[in-house]
Amino acid sequence: MTEPALYALPPGVDFPTELVAGILARHAGQPPETLARLTLILNTARMRRRVADCFAATGARLLPRLLLVTEVPEALAREPLAPVVPSLRRRLHLARLLEGLLQTGSTHFPRAGLYDLADSLARLMAEMQEEAVSRDRIAALDVGNHSAHWARMQVFLGIVAEAMSGEVMDAEARQRRAVEALAEGWQVSPPGHPVMLAGSTGSRGTTALLMQAIARLPGGAVVLPGFDFDLPDSVWHGMDDALTAEDHPQYRFRRLMEALGIAPRDVRPWTTAQAPAPDRNRLISLSLRPAPVTDQWLTEGQALPDLIPATRDMTLIEAPSERAEALAIALVLRQAAEAGTTAALVCPDRNLTRRVTAALDRWGLRPDDSAGRPLALSAPGRLLRQVAGLFGQRLTIDAALAILKHPLVFSGPGRGGHLILTREYELHARRNGPAFPTAESLAAWAAASGIGRAVEWAAILGETLCGHEDTGTTPLPELVARHLSVTERLARGFGESGSGALWEKEAGEAARSAMADLAAEAGAGGAVTPGDYANLLRTVLSGEVREAETVNPSIMIRGTLEARVQGADLVVLGGLNDGVWPAQAAPDPWLNRAMRKAAGLLLPERQIGLAAHDYQQAIAAPRVVLSRSLRGAEAETVPSRWLNRLVNLMEGLPDRQGPQALKAMRQRGHDWLALAAAFDRPPALAEPAPRPSPRPPVEARPKRLSLTEIGTLVRDPYAIYARHVLRLRPLDPLRPEPDPRLRGIVLHEILEKFVREGGRDRETLLRIAAHTLEAHVAWPLARSVWLARIDRAADAFLRFSANTGGTPVLTEQKGAVTIEDLDFTLTGKPDRIDRLPDGRLHLIDYKTGTPPTEKQQKAYDKQLLLAAAMAERGGFPGLDPAEVARLTYVGVKGDLKEVVTVPGPGEIDRVWEEFRTLVSRYARQGTGYTARRAPHSTSYTSDYDHLSRFGEWDMTAIPRGEDLA
Repeated sequence: MTEPALYALPPGVDFPTELVAGILARHAGQPPETLARLTLILNTARMRRRVADCFAATGARLLPRLLLVTEVPEALAREPLAPVVPSLRRRLHLARLLEGLLQTGSTHFPRAGLYDLADSLARLMAEMQEEAVSRDRIAALDVGNHSAHWARMQVFLGIVAEAMSGEVMDAEARQRRAVEALAEGWQVSPPGHPVMLAGSTGSRGTTALLMQAIARLPGGAVVLPGFDFDLPDSVWHGMDDALTAEDHPQYRFRRLMEALGIAPRDVRPWTTAQAPAPDRNRLISLSLRPAPVTDQWLTEGQALPDLIPATRDMTLIEAPSERAEALAIALVLRQAAEAGTTAALVCPDRNLTRRVTAALDRWGLRPDDSAGRPLALSAPGRLLRQVAGLFGQRLTIDAALAILKHPLVFSGPGRGGHLILTREYELHARRNGPAFPTAESLAAWAAASGIGRAVEWAAILGETLCGHEDTGTTPLPELVARHLSVTERLARGFGESGSGALWEKEAGEAARSAMADLAAEAGAGGAVTPGDYANLLRTVLSGEVREAETVNPSIMIRGTLEARVQGADLVVLGGLNDGVWPAQAAPDPWLNRAMRKAAGLLLPERQIGLAAHDYQQAIAAPRVVLSRSLRGAEAETVPSRWLNRLVNLMEGLPDRQGPQALKAMRQRGHDWLALAAAFDRPPALAEPAPRPSPRPPVEARPKRLSLTEIGTLVRDPYAIYARHVLRLRPLDPLRPEPDPRLRGIVLHEILEKFVREGGRDRETLLRIAAHTLEAHVAWPLARSVWLARIDRAADAFLRFSANTGGTPVLTEQKGAVTIEDLDFTLTGKPDRIDRLPDGRLHLIDYKTGTPPTEKQQKAYDKQLLLAAAMAERGGFPGLDPAEVARLTYVGVKGDLKEVVTVPGPGEIDRVWEEFRTLVSRYARQGTGYTARRAPHSTSYTSDYDHLSRFGEWDMTAIPRGEDLA
């Protein structure tokens, strides 16, 4: 029997370059066609591209046949392979089985997680196929010592495996069977050409089986990446228990050697290339020893070389925040680009890599990001998800505008007109609603707007955005067809045919392919609710897409798996926090850890071991930066276990100058953090922003204010300046809510109608309330709550209304009084004015909040006192001047609260004179509109706080007047 040919390269070596160098060295002096007869199997598409580039860099020649591991069955099989069931169809079948399990009531999980759970079950079934674990082995597991949940899962897995068995196999099952057949066939009749497999660690059972078969071939060879030649034999032999050793970076190699019946010393170097930093590799190897033998640090640590030279090219960044970490990494990469050094950020945290990309964009640097953009976050992916979100919901203004402003909507002819119409409709909808647009309301606005093509535009929106409120189940094929029809119609816009730019470019093509797969397999999905469909779509669009863009080839962002592919001179290991690198093992809802081990499945530690191997390869680069943030978004972080081990090992080796070397690493990181802090620090202001008190020209000042605005003029004059001089109006919220403002408007209308109709009884009040709420409040819950509040306060209000002592003579009637010599008009609209039997007047104001006290009325809230002055001066049409006897604020809550003020002799005239004085003051050039002059509480907020730069000054700041031209 041929001795297995197992080769390896140490961590830190440029694996593709050395792989090609070794192949060329072995074919030196042979005819050119000899190299073309070689079949070279690689683990990833990026590895294949790098290997092809390395061959091309050596000159023109015939190249080997380059295959991926997943392509081997199709390319090398001696018989036609059986068809496979599409993975999406399998997931839909599993989802239906899970839905049936949920309906039995034997277990519970949120329905929103149905398709995520189906995906995890599909991964488990695929793993069973790859590791050759039969359903009989799952059925034979002893669950007597486990909870009843695992027993139920065992039964369910048996049902699933039975349902999934049949003539049509999964892709994983076909791959396993094809590799098994290939290995058996090679034992009888080896291939007549050399076969190599390189770059894989054999972490999957099927791949490991293929590696074993190739290593035993007469002309076969397997080249392992990142093999630790410094690991002693005792450590290799000690890694015999997966429960304690699977998280070690070299454990998979140990399993492969055990399957081939060879020892670590039988693994031969593929080339004579040495690691860039052999002494550092020894340090890292020792720090990664399995937990049961970390006592070896005490003995073998003394044999390490001086750690200051060994770590000279290592930097440790311990940033105070995620933002600081991203900016420091970006500065490292920027310096590398300026120096012409090839640099790579290796990181599993996509949030961190996006922050780094955004920071690099400041300098016009676009890194070569291997991950690309999540398809769900691409332009077509977002539009597809937004349209799916319409189903089962009433259309809201914000949802409609989010779709209308999408760059792919109306991307056919006439997009400019669409954007104009969208802007005009937004302004109208913010001011006037309705909260839930309909096809009828859109058509009515379009007809009244007079804008070109508005009617056609509104008809398209009514056809596509409206009418999706049904929350019942729909056959999945029908729902997919409707979804695609609506999305393509929106993208087409004014065009007569086509789908605009929806399916264009890389992201559009990927989205179209994903939706085509969903449409083709939808028949297996049964009937689904709109919520189910939105969750399904999220999983269907879970892939990533690389969009064509101009990038800087010397700056790379790579995932951890690609650490073995890149050949960068500088490598940044970002996000070295526990839970990020390594990531936390995903919870398995189907089998616990002990059951997995008993069944022969992979343990959760496998992912940690693979991540550890990627870490060991990346940290062996010529220059390395280790980076982590001390604090995440919500709490302090824990350093990665590997970084923690390295720090503890170095601190415990004073004889090898470990603490000094660690201090130097941290100092180099501190220098980068200081540079990042200096770069991110805003320029110092010569002086803080002043508290504004603008003094516009007298002729530009308002000549007309309402009663409510007089209170604002007293408390926050700057708001009057912004509104009436600058003419700035706050936009109404994009999504109307049943807020206090709406509650006040509705309550006033209810009470106005009740008084005008001469209502006296509870039934009339509640009838008017119900009709008014139905007309103005679009939210059923808010209508019910507000009607209940009115019902609770009805008796108290009826008692108050019947005992005011007068007869209503005016309700919600606008009036005005002009001060001729000051050229100023005061306007107002009291809620209610009653005439008392003696001819005097009683003014009433309804409040949904807390009414002002008498002291507040005298100092600041003079609304009702000024209304009384207007009434005594004949300011309201149809109401002769008369003395005001009483003022009442009525707080209409659960309990009616009255604040009654009886004006003293001459008090109303005094208030009027004070008002004249106030108006005359603001008619002078020297009086400024001071921001927040006298707010009633510290919680007061103004619509113009941002404009006044409140926060850069506080309430103790002295206002600075400024004359305006």
